[in-house]
Amino acid sequence: MSEDYETNPRPKIIAIANQKGGVGKTTTAINVGTGLAAVGKRVMLIDIDPQGNASTGMGLSADKRDLTSYDLLLTDARPEDIVYETQIPNLYLIPSTTDLSSADIELADTAGRAVQLRKILRGSAFNAFDLDYILIDCPPSLNLLTLNAMVAAHSVLVPLQCEFFALEGLSQLMLTIREVRQNLNADLRIEGIVLTMFDARNNLSLQVERDVRGNLGDLVFNTVIPRNVRLSEAPSFAMPALIYDHTSKGSIAYQKLAAEILRKHGKVSSSLDKGLKT
Repeated sequence: MSEDYETNPRPKIIAIANQKGGVGKTTTAINVGTGLAAVGKRVMLIDIDPQGNASTGMGLSADKRDLTSYDLLLTDARPEDIVYETQIPNLYLIPSTTDLSSADIELADTAGRAVQLRKILRGSAFNAFDLDYILIDCPPSLNLLTLNAMVAAHSVLVPLQCEFFALEGLSQLMLTIREVRQNLNADLRIEGIVLTMFDARNNLSLQVERDVRGNLGDLVFNTVIPRNVRLSEAPSFAMPALIYDHTSKGSIAYQKLAAEILRKHGKVSSSLDKGLKT
C-alpha cells in the first residue's frame, strides 16, 4: 500500500524542525501535542534532541528515562518499554538524553542510516497505541537525526522566530526538505510555517510577518505565537504552557494553532479550551 499522506493518514507523522536554536521548536512540539490530546487525539511526542528539553518540559526527569529514543533508533528495545505516559491523557512520550549525542556517529555506520526511524514508525510497531499523531521534536541542526525525522514524516512543521535573518535561515531548511523529497521521501510536505516570538508592538516583527507571508503565502499558518512570559515560565515547572496557564496569550495561540492543524486535516474539533478544562 502507498504511504501517501492522504491514503495512509493514521498516524500522521509531523517533524517539527528548524536548524536554528531558540525559535520555539520544543515549545511548539509540547503545546501542539497537548492541544491535540486535549480534544481526544492520541498523540506520541518523540524527542530526538539530545538536549532532552521536550522530555523535561513534559515532566519526565532525566533519572527516570531508562530507555529513550536512542534505544528506539539503535537497539531492539520494544516500543512498550520506551514509551512513557505523561500527565496529559492521550499524550505519550519517547524521551531523549545526552546519550543521543553519539547517535549520528553510530548511525553513520548503519546500513540504511537515513531510514531507520521511518522503518519503525511506518511499520506496525506502534499499532497497539492507536495513534492519531506522532510529533517528532528535532535537534537544532540539519544532522542525521533530523534527516531521519524528515524521511519518516508525512510533513514538516517549521517554527520561525520573528527576527531579522528569519528568511535567510529558512532557505537552507527548505532546500533540505526539497532534497529529502527528491531522494528519500517523495510524499514529504510542508505542514506549515508558524511565526513565533511575535511582538505586535515591534516594527521588526510586523515586517518579518509581511515578508514571510509575501514570500510563502498559504504555507504560513494564520496563527502567530506571541512573546509571552507564561510560555517561558512553563518549562521550569515541567509542564506545557497549556496546562500551566491555559488562559495566557501564548497558550491561547497554541490552542488556535492545534485547531488550525486539525482543520487542515479535515478534522474540525470542538473547543480546545473546553478540552483542557475537563
